[in-house]
Amino acid sequence: MTNYHGTDIHSIVELYGLHLKFSERYGRVHKLYTDKGTFALKKIKANHGIDFLQYIQLLYQRGYHRIVPIYPTMDGRYGVLVKDSLYYLMPWLDDREREGHTKKSQELFRELARLHTISAKEVEVAEHDRKEHYDLTVARWEKEKEALEQYVERAEQVWYMSPFQLLFCTFYHEITLAQNYSIRKFNEWYEVSKEQTKARSVIVHGKISPEHFLYNENGAGYFANLEMARTASPIHDLLPFLSRTLDTYPRRFDDGLEWLSIYFRYFPFRKDEMLLFLSYLAHPERIFKVVEKYFSAGGDKNEYKFVRQLQKQYWYMKNTEYLVMNLEEMEQRNNEASDPPPG
Repeated sequence: MTNYHGTDIHSIVELYGLHLKFSERYGRVHKLYTDKGTFALKKIKANHGIDFLQYIQLLYQRGYHRIVPIYPTMDGRYGVLVKDSLYYLMPWLDDREREGHTKKSQELFRELARLHTISAKEVEVAEHDRKEHYDLTVARWEKEKEALEQYVERAEQVWYMSPFQLLFCTFYHEITLAQNYSIRKFNEWYEVSKEQTKARSVIVHGKISPEHFLYNENGAGYFANLEMARTASPIHDLLPFLSRTLDTYPRRFDDGLEWLSIYFRYFPFRKDEMLLFLSYLAHPERIFKVVEKYFSAGGDKNEYKFVRQLQKQYWYMKNTEYLVMNLEEMEQRNNEASDPPPG
């Protein structure tokens, strides 16, 4: 197969001075076998592609080269525009990792810290914008607390609780503790940062994962799939990754603590950044959404399905709790070590 929904990739490949022998398709990527080696041709939406290429060029200009290189066409373009799609060419990396998933994740977080360090800059933050974000977020989280309290009262008023109601009432105290902790950290963040006129932003990868960190033939790691790259707080890289990784059965997430320790060793968070990170990480929004959906549904609902969802989100909350509490202890030790000795 040599076309993308009617687009002839032969004509695209020729723009790079290559002769296509044959290709294999892997989702949105074509593995190209050419007279000059093996390449990857990827298709993305044009409106994302322009920004993506600009961020790649910016990172190169700042001296960050641990990105899977993008090859220019013979006339110097880094992407080929066809209708509403953009095609770009990269080397095909076989991802020859040598030391397993744990080692790969450690290197990923070290490289992520380097990416954030090289791209970090101070941006202006208006006092009004910060206060508006604070007010809206606290108001939403307080409404969630009130709603959960009302759901508990509704459950306790029935003669025989459903399995979901019984499980929810069992978890309610722990959910409330997580909400209170999250709101407290958010309040602390606002107190620390409300006088600040600037915040730190970086170029975030947008979707970090071991699958998007590839090794070349020499064992060097490179970031791939930076199509969601943008300028934002470094938290925007860490939280989505942890959200996906912690979404499992309850377990001691010591690997995650080690990865974050590596990241913070090379890119330490400021006090306000760590407070905000802990607040967002601890907030039990996912379990609240399941409870809200259950009590908003009518009488005809799948009890078994809802119980499984509630149990799953409770496990996720406990996994985040383990991570948050250990990060809190780590932060306290760092603060104590940096305090001047008395006298």
